[in-house]
Amino acid sequence: MISFIIRRLLWFVPTILAVSIVTFALIQATPGSPFQPEGANNLRPEDIERIEKQYGLDKPVPVQYANYMWRAVQGDFGESYVRRTQKVGDTIRRTFPISFHLGVMALTFAAIGGVILGVLAAVNQNGVMDYFSVSLAVLFYSVPNFVLAILLILAFVFWIPGWTGWEFFNVGGWETPRDWILPTIALGAGPLAIIARYTRSSMIDVIRSDYVRTARAKGLAERKVIVKHVLKNALIPVVTLLGPLLAALATGSFFVEQVFAIPGMGKFFVESMRAKDQPMILAVVLIYGVFLALMNLVVDLAYGAIDPRIRLN
Repeated sequence: MISFIIRRLLWFVPTILAVSIVTFALIQATPGSPFQPEGANNLRPEDIERIEKQYGLDKPVPVQYANYMWRAVQGDFGESYVRRTQKVGDTIRRTFPISFHLGVMALTFAAIGGVILGVLAAVNQNGVMDYFSVSLAVLFYSVPNFVLAILLILAFVFWIPGWTGWEFFNVGGWETPRDWILPTIALGAGPLAIIARYTRSSMIDVIRSDYVRTARAKGLAERKVIVKHVLKNALIPVVTLLGPLLAALATGSFFVEQVFAIPGMGKFFVESMRAKDQPMILAVVLIYGVFLALMNLVVDLAYGAIDPRIRLN
């Protein structure tokens, strides 16, 4: 197992390099300058040239990339081109924990709710509970998270408190658990639908297996058959989803963070894309790449814990 982990960690290096090179090349190919927003004429060409020289953008592209990566390895992601008084590292240290907190809660909500819906649908295949679970999953999957966020605000902040006089949740900020619930539901509803569909499909396949029929023929209780034999083996495809989902959710959601006024990393990333803020874009992409690689490693290790038949070679 140790050798497997070491080999996987070594593969992180070429993976992250490839991601960074592609991202850097795309940024360079994008027209425009971060120091001269489109439609603005605040700076003269000589002023832009002076600022670009200050940030080392007058050097050849390979040299720019090498300099940036060398600083990034040391934990220095440079200074934001748009917010020139702020270090990118300071912005990430301030906003990433909030986005990570929201992402973990959204994934927890999605995993628990999705597995429960999927199991109920599979056990009651073609029954009322199956149709209800599938319909709910399709609804959650079809509604964009920012639309669901607005609907949740209307329902639980305006309509229901207006009828009952009870204020259930807050909107804006990230201070108390009352601020967390609605964003968690809005961000986790889509992944919940995906997990529910995968769980249902995998459960149905496993239920039809020979060893499940044998377990039932031996007289085992249905609940024990479902929990011990079916669910445990059906979780493999679901666990595969959890790593990429956590990496995506934990690095910030612009729409949900914007609607609920959450000071997370997603808002800064989208604003940086619009402004061609190269240090911020590269920093977020690198963090996402490292996080995704780590989550995939954790998923592979979880395979062996769930199913002893799987060996890490």
